[in-house]
Amino acid sequence: MDTQPSGTRKVIPIVPEPANADPDGGEAVMVSLYAAHQKIYPRSVSGVFANWRWVMVALTQLVFYGLPWLEWGQRQAVLFDLGARRFYIFGLVLYPQDFIYLTGILVISALSLFLFTAVAGRLWCGYACPQTVYTEIFLWIEKKMEGDRSARMRRDEAPMSFDKFWRKGGKHLLWLAVALWTGFTFVGYFTPIHVLGQEVLEANMGSWEVFWSLFYGFATYGNAGFMREQVCKHMCPYARFQSAMFDKDTLIVTYDTERGEPRGKRSKKADPAALNLGACVDCSLCVQVCPTGIDIRNGLQYECIGCGACADVCDTVMDKVGYPRGLVRYTTQNAMAKHWTTSQTLRHVLRPRILVYSAILGAVIIAMVVSLSIRTPFKVNVVRDRGVMARIVAGGNLENVYRLQVMNATESTQTYQFSVSGLRGITIGSETTVTLESTQARGVAVRVQLPHDAAPPGSHPIQFEIKSLDTAMQITEKSVFVVPR
Repeated sequence: MDTQPSGTRKVIPIVPEPANADPDGGEAVMVSLYAAHQKIYPRSVSGVFANWRWVMVALTQLVFYGLPWLEWGQRQAVLFDLGARRFYIFGLVLYPQDFIYLTGILVISALSLFLFTAVAGRLWCGYACPQTVYTEIFLWIEKKMEGDRSARMRRDEAPMSFDKFWRKGGKHLLWLAVALWTGFTFVGYFTPIHVLGQEVLEANMGSWEVFWSLFYGFATYGNAGFMREQVCKHMCPYARFQSAMFDKDTLIVTYDTERGEPRGKRSKKADPAALNLGACVDCSLCVQVCPTGIDIRNGLQYECIGCGACADVCDTVMDKVGYPRGLVRYTTQNAMAKHWTTSQTLRHVLRPRILVYSAILGAVIIAMVVSLSIRTPFKVNVVRDRGVMARIVAGGNLENVYRLQVMNATESTQTYQFSVSGLRGITIGSETTVTLESTQARGVAVRVQLPHDAAPPGSHPIQFEIKSLDTAMQITEKSVFVVPR
């Protein structure tokens, strides 16, 4: 008799199936839905694409680490001063009102990514993405401290020893040094880096500066030192929607199946045709050098970051066995299927889609450049003082009071002159000039007067002209003059 309480679920323990168990024997079988992560040990490789990766590592890090130390006049050349709400980019001083330029930069970045992806796949991922760049740096440190792939694998399997301890400990200390310097540099874009360095030496950093330095530093340490390919495969959204930008004329890293199959090992002197073999010698080096651990011979996969490491190592193998290079190469699916030459392939790469992306990107860049070139280096907001009603002053004139918020967006002292127009006889009855220090803003009360019989009762449009006496630039702002009944 079943004594299981009503309304409860009966729990049946699931145990692993014995090696000799009969599947129909009635025993429960445990099926694991989780595949344990297998650590990837990328093999070092040299070649054209490896050289280009290191060129990009050098360029990106020279810009990132070096830019905060550049001086422009009496200040840091690139500084995002959130406290003062000013962004300094060499000669430009941008304010929150200039948010449109940030939007333009983001649009240019997105269109550039679309263009490069449509032309040659994941160029950004393979050569310039921070995850790829810092992984390359950390792998280089790992190789110097622990040796190449085989040495690292043997050391990980060996028991702890003094040699293993100091090599791994030294590697992690160097990783932490690079990561913390990266976090310090990142914060140096928001706090003047010379001031930040002094604060570090005096152990007087602000709480937010400490938080972001450690956060960005340990993110670099964890992502580049431990997670590596998992970031590219599971965390980065770009890998998931890249296929929307690919087509059969996109240059991608491709294995020539027609030429390489059937694959198989053979001696250097053997004739592949006699053995009914393709050019692939099944050495698996293309898998060993892949930073995400995929086999390029299985076709295009979303995990491929387009770094070209497999193409470099395959060319090396082809040279050793005396076969032509290019078994793994950058080409398109159409070129592979139709046996196009390099010139034919490149002609098809410049297809209408690419031309449209290029035209849009060029138009946005031109618009940004023109807008910045004609940008007036000061800003004015005119607000009628609603706390002061229209009034009659000495001489019988009508008077309205306005508040002009003037912002000097230059890095030199400027003098501004006000004038008003729009009605017959309208004048300014207060000071008509104001002097502002560099990157300063000030509210100025301006009294505007009008002869009593110059306009009928009601609200009348007027214009304020604000002119910089130092740059001869001028801004016109609209407002209204109220004549009481």
